[in-house]
Amino acid sequence: MIETKALSPSLGVEVTGVGDRLDDELISRCAEALKWRGVLLIRGLHLDDEAQLAFSRRLGEVVSLRGREIFTISLDPARNPTAEYLKGTFHWHIDGTTDGVPTKTTTLTARHVAATGGGTEFASTYAAYENLPTADRKRYDDLRVVHSLEAAQRLVNPDPDEKLLAAWRTIPTHETPLVWRRRDGRCSLVIGATADHIVGMERAESRALLDELLAWCTQERFRYAHDWRVGDFVMWDNTGMLHRALPYDPSSERTLHRTTVVGDEALV
Repeated sequence: MIETKALSPSLGVEVTGVGDRLDDELISRCAEALKWRGVLLIRGLHLDDEAQLAFSRRLGEVVSLRGREIFTISLDPARNPTAEYLKGTFHWHIDGTTDGVPTKTTTLTARHVAATGGGTEFASTYAAYENLPTADRKRYDDLRVVHSLEAAQRLVNPDPDEKLLAAWRTIPTHETPLVWRRRDGRCSLVIGATADHIVGMERAESRALLDELLAWCTQERFRYAHDWRVGDFVMWDNTGMLHRALPYDPSSERTLHRTTVVGDEALV
């Protein structure tokens, strides 16, 4: 029998009793649980790439990166040519903030795990916004933020050479509302490592406000930390959940396989 239980008070749900069934009923229940809880976990599902893609395609169109729909998460350059950029994922972020339409859902299957560390943390910006004092909501409601790859990468490499800086800047910046008013009536916050500055605000004040808001969103009551086991399947609502990888030895065999589902709500 399929059952669900909360992973934390503000976000996350674990689904049990799945067995080997991946039918329409399961997909529908997972999608509904994901909408309201933001993060979904099925322990020990052990999906191979074909099954993970089939599951993902039931949620929407899957993004193809470099001609592949399965993206390997690893700090080993032999497994992942973009491993250097993945170091930026150790900071809180939302994927696709430099795109007009951010990706909707991300799924991960654990193939190898780190002996120590290497978990993934999530924080709900829905819950964070809902719990803001009224005065702070009014303060944030009309603000706009410029997001860039450069802002995120400078957290890893604060002093890039000209070649690296030029490579970062090939990805255009994108201006977004700080408060994303969703078509379903909910509001989420668009912040994280890519948030470079608030439009029309002095740099120091802008940085202080963004840091203050990130600290609010990532406090323990809005957070869930997942400790990976081989075979775990996790998916999350990328549009409302901040996430980050927790530190681990770069030489470890930690390997996750990711699919990304195309978004369907513009961030303008």
